[in-house]
Amino acid sequence: MRITSVDVIKLNSGRSPVPGNSEWFPTAVRVNTDEGIYGLGEIGLAYGSAAWGGFGVCRDFAKMIIGMDPMENEVIWDKLFMKTFWGQGGGAFVMGAISAIDIALWDIRGKALNVPVYKLLGGKLNPKLRAYASQTQLDWGVPCHPLIEPEEYAQAALRAKADGYTAVKFNPFMFSRNGEFFARFTGLLRNEQVKLAENRVAAVREAAGEDMDILIELHSLTDVGSAIQICRALEPYRIFVAEEATTTMSPENMREIALGTAIPMAAGERIYSRWGFAPYLVNHSLRMIQPDLGTCGGITEGKKIADMAKTYDISVQAHLCGGPISTAAALQFEAAIPNFLIHEVHGCTRMRENIDLCTNDYQPIDGYYTIPELPGIGQDLQPDALKAADVATIK
Repeated sequence: MRITSVDVIKLNSGRSPVPGNSEWFPTAVRVNTDEGIYGLGEIGLAYGSAAWGGFGVCRDFAKMIIGMDPMENEVIWDKLFMKTFWGQGGGAFVMGAISAIDIALWDIRGKALNVPVYKLLGGKLNPKLRAYASQTQLDWGVPCHPLIEPEEYAQAALRAKADGYTAVKFNPFMFSRNGEFFARFTGLLRNEQVKLAENRVAAVREAAGEDMDILIELHSLTDVGSAIQICRALEPYRIFVAEEATTTMSPENMREIALGTAIPMAAGERIYSRWGFAPYLVNHSLRMIQPDLGTCGGITEGKKIADMAKTYDISVQAHLCGGPISTAAALQFEAAIPNFLIHEVHGCTRMRENIDLCTNDYQPIDGYYTIPELPGIGQDLQPDALKAADVATIK
């Protein structure tokens, strides 16, 4: 079997799940072979200001794999990493392109052997995956919009609880009292800022009950001082983890925060490759890592990162904020790792514009996923989504 062409597909899915952010373009990669088998992958850069960056790099990298054996995923990964010049520098665009191609190769392998990818990774260690409702500061079960009052946060958590979730994640100060998006916090927070976040968390805890796990999202809007302030204020509410408490470009600063609070730290969506995760594992600043298969290096690299984390007793959750291809790949990956902790269900996963991109809509039932048994990653693009997409074909 040989790779004959690669289609890079920017899917024009419509509105963003984040109010005020017009960028929402999941980008897929389809690797085609001379045996008629093709595989799908996704670049994990659907949001933010990155729609064309990953598309362009993937188009460039795809030229290097034409004529290669798609079953040799390690050979192809090494070539893209070592011989593109930019591969060894990492970063979102470079690793996003490598990741999407790699996921597509695993999809081909599964289809060629007529087995789901989790079997190729060693088997189903986790037959069911506990899930959490993510980004409930944008509400839950209704069109996304900023939540302001503590009671609104509580109601969103209750809607998630009614759907069967036993865990929710939200940013308690993404939006000000006026509904404006907060800029980055530097230095120490004013008491009114701390209380704004605390009141929202307290309302969720009271409404959802003691058995609801609460994950706090900080989006790297805080620095060391403000993150420690907010985390210490939230400790009485028994927080499961705090995500991206500061920029992930500094493992030392993340460790400083971890030492300054009893709340476990989590991060990973902006950390790339095993080399990027290694300092966080060594310094024990993170108790849960969140590699995004669409940017960390794909399934090949994601499995290596998870196995490295296992030796440090660190748990894993695949970061997810993208299209249905990302979800399908993550389910296969999380089924096969021994240190899986919890699965992210982002509000975008439930957007009709997103669901309609692909043939299979994977959603949890009563807060838990079962693992798809279709060959490969078990996903395909809808014909209508392809018609509306921007496509570059590399032969």
